[in-house]
Amino acid sequence: MTTDIRVLDSEADLIAAANVFRTAMVGFPPLADLSPGQITTLLEPGRTFGAFVDGQLVGTADAVTSGLTLPGGSIVGHAAVTHIGVLPTFTRQGVATDLVRHQLRDIAARGEVVASLRASEATIYERYGYGVASSSQSVEVQTARAALRPGVGTGGPVRLLDTARAWDVLPRICADNRPSRPGTVGRADVWWQALRMRTESSTGPWYVAVHGEPGSESGFLRYRPIDTGTWFVSDQRTVVVEDFFAPTTEAYLGLLRFLLGLDLIDRVVFWMLPVDDPLPLLLLDRRAARVTAVHDETWLRVIDVEKALTARRYAGSGAVTIAVNDTLLPTNSISMAIKADGAERTDRRPDIQVGVEGLGTVLLGGATWRSLAVAGLARAGDPAAYDLADQLFAVRDAPYAGFYF
Repeated sequence: MTTDIRVLDSEADLIAAANVFRTAMVGFPPLADLSPGQITTLLEPGRTFGAFVDGQLVGTADAVTSGLTLPGGSIVGHAAVTHIGVLPTFTRQGVATDLVRHQLRDIAARGEVVASLRASEATIYERYGYGVASSSQSVEVQTARAALRPGVGTGGPVRLLDTARAWDVLPRICADNRPSRPGTVGRADVWWQALRMRTESSTGPWYVAVHGEPGSESGFLRYRPIDTGTWFVSDQRTVVVEDFFAPTTEAYLGLLRFLLGLDLIDRVVFWMLPVDDPLPLLLLDRRAARVTAVHDETWLRVIDVEKALTARRYAGSGAVTIAVNDTLLPTNSISMAIKADGAERTDRRPDIQVGVEGLGTVLLGGATWRSLAVAGLARAGDPAAYDLADQLFAVRDAPYAGFYF
């Protein structure tokens, strides 16, 4: 079977590709009631690929241009990969492999340093060089028990925002207050457009609260109630926090106090928090906050090993040489000498050998080199090399992006 991969640019093809993806995901209905030209506001031009077999569109993949923050604060070119799907009648025939390989070559040609995605299945993307670089946790808080410690700060002022203004204000808050945490991804305009379409087409109320004075806000949260059919008689009235953007301690505390102080609410459920979030420590009764799930978040693919390791910052002392093997992008297979003051390409004999998927796993500091070794994803002649590498790759904050794309 021959698969033809090409860029999609017509409105009809883009809608068809979106519906191929939705069919592949099973749980999403087809797109309906789009206004003329609307699909082009949801996708970045030139980045949607279609896979054709005998003239039939059977698979798709696209991406959005953004930046990703590495440890130390450097922001590198990044492709936010999404909407990879193949019709169920054409799976396991190499279509997805052709699509992803084509997309990786395109990302490399664009000069982007890394790519990342959110995986619908955990067994697909490692074969293409992606590794789990960050995780998030879902946390449920029983508000009646969630008294904060006396020494916890108050944060700044929080106010509700008219939801009609959200799509002007929230992108500005993100752009003006980009977190320094590794794994942060810039939210592109097309992402905001897609979020707006999903939010405004859903039923039920939703709310936005912002932190800070008008015009200089530094954080926000989006939340909504669930199970409202029995709202007036329920003893477990729950709001779900869909987006908790609080890059400073002041914004975090102000928004948290607002949430925990909502009248009528028995439970607050955070869909996505960093795995090192301090919330339980802030509570007099730490059991009022319960982790209900931990999810793999960022699947990271290093497209340019040299640029990624050069842009990253390191801790500790000593030096280690790492050889990276990339079977899909052979020119990306190189060795790098890494020490506290930086990294550079080298021909020196490596202390550690690792596949590009393993490098993606440890690049942001979300996993250790020693854990890679235990998993068989890294090899060293002297196990002490893992300790040196772990000191160099250590980070202050766990990597985290905090949203889906």
